[in-house]
This record gives sequence, C-alpha cells and structure tokens, in this order.
Amino acid sequence: MSVQHTLARSLVVSGVALRSGAACRVVLCPAAPGTGVVFVVAGHEVPAHVEHVVDALLATTLGRGGARVALVEHLLAAALGAGVDNLRVELDGDEVPVLDGGALGWLGAFARAGRSAQGQAVRAWTVAEPVRVEAGASHATLLPASALHLDITVDFPHPAIGAQRWAGDPVGAFGAELAWARTFGFRRDAERLQAAGIARGASLDNTLVFDDEGVMNAGGQHHPDEVVRHKALDALGDLALLGGRPCVRLVAHRGGHALHHALLHAARSRLVWAAPAARPLVGSGLDGAAVSRRHA
Repeated sequence: MSVQHTLARSLVVSGVALRSGAACRVVLCPAAPGTGVVFVVAGHEVPAHVEHVVDALLATTLGRGGARVALVEHLLAAALGAGVDNLRVELDGDEVPVLDGGALGWLGAFARAGRSAQGQAVRAWTVAEPVRVEAGASHATLLPASALHLDITVDFPHPAIGAQRWAGDPVGAFGAELAWARTFGFRRDAERLQAAGIARGASLDNTLVFDDEGVMNAGGQHHPDEVVRHKALDALGDLALLGGRPCVRLVAHRGGHALHHALLHAARSRLVWAAPAARPLVGSGLDGAAVSRRHA
C-alpha cells in the first residue's frame, strides 16, 4: 500500500514576492492525513483546490473568505514531485515567494524538513473518459492512464524559443528535468506588467527574460527547451488542484493556467478515485534521489 506523507518538521522559507516585490515568507508545516495542501492567510484557510481559483493571470491565485494567495503552482508541483501529500502553508502576506523562479528551492526546503509517513493510503484520481477543452489555438486533453504522464508543447514566435515539446513522467523526472526550469517573460512586456503591479519582484535572478534577439540572463538558459519545461512544471502544479495524486495523461498545446483550470473543472464530474500502484520517487530530490540541473 502506498501511504500518504507529510513533513517531518516545520520549516521557514523566505524570499521575494513576484508580483509586489516585497519580502515575504511562509512556514511549511506538517498536516494530518487527508488534509492535502492548505494555505493559511491572515487566519483564513484556503485549500489548494480548483474550486478556490480566483485568478489565472500569469500565475495561479487561490482565494476564500476574502483571503488570497498567489503563485501557488511551483510549490504544489514540488509537493507532488516530492511525494508530500499533506501540508499546511502559513503565509505572512498574500504571495508565495518566487525563490529561484522554478521549484528547486521548494524541493530543497522539503529535503531539509524531511518526510514522515502516515498510515492512511494515498488517493489517486483518473478520468473515466477523455476530457478536452479549447481556447483559440490552445487546447488541452486529459486521458485515462495508470500513471501520470505529460505531453506539453509550446510555440512562441521568438528566435530563442520557437516550437518545443516535453513529454514524460513529471514525478520521476522532476528534480533532474523540471524543477530548475524558471518562469519566463519578455522584456517588451516588463514595463507594462510592473506598472500593473504584476511583476515588480521579477529579476534576472528568478526569471528567464527574453529580449527581441535572445536571452538576457548572463548564464543563458539552463537548457535550450527551458521554456516548455517550465510549462510542464506549471501544468503539474495545476493538476494538484484536484487533490490526491493524478494518474492521467495530459496533452496540452500552447496551454496556460486558465486553460488548465478550465480542463480541471470539466473533469470534475468524470473523476475516478483509486489507490495508486506503489512506486519509488525518482529524481525528486528526496529519499536519496539527487536534484540536478541539466545544461545545454
């Protein structure tokens, strides 16, 4: 039987808020079996569930009872990748720190806190039949499967990006293939976004930035297809918004948070819950697996 896990101890993680640019911190705390991931903002509990999504502009934002918490997807992806099923995240503001711009910092935090096994069996979900949503040239489909598999493609008219594809097991490959992939943006959009209060914390330390010719970051891209890998990371974090562990095949082309959320809403009436087959966590950075970063 595959059992649920939580953290072995609480841990404080500090950083910068991507939207406001303010210093922020969270306390990662153990949680009881069956809790899932719950964000606590000003005393309000906001479960990590698609029914509480209130915004999808450049990040997944949750809200409940007047409380809001933005940029939850990287932490949620890391929790799935590390096999942390139950987690209480206490915030001192309304944003999760952006850290490295991906999920590597969250994997490191989970590794420092350690995992604790809980007696309750893991719950996994699949879909009874294919579910598809479309929005213009973008589309996403969930297919029944016995294990989680992503097939993500992007197509940006930029000389350093273009058409890219990443397909594979995002949990088994998480630490080595996805966790280090940074959020990205374009210099031409920076002034508008910062004026709108959306990206005041973005910098070359936490964001992969493209100008009209190429990459502005001194070290370049961690891998030539870092953009699609970050899209896969985001998709994994959004899949966490149905609770439990997903056992589906997600095929998405030119996807984004709003499309992912629409797909999850469409899938809610077609979910099938079951206990997943036990398998080791590979490449998550926990249980002896190394976190690595691939370079071109």
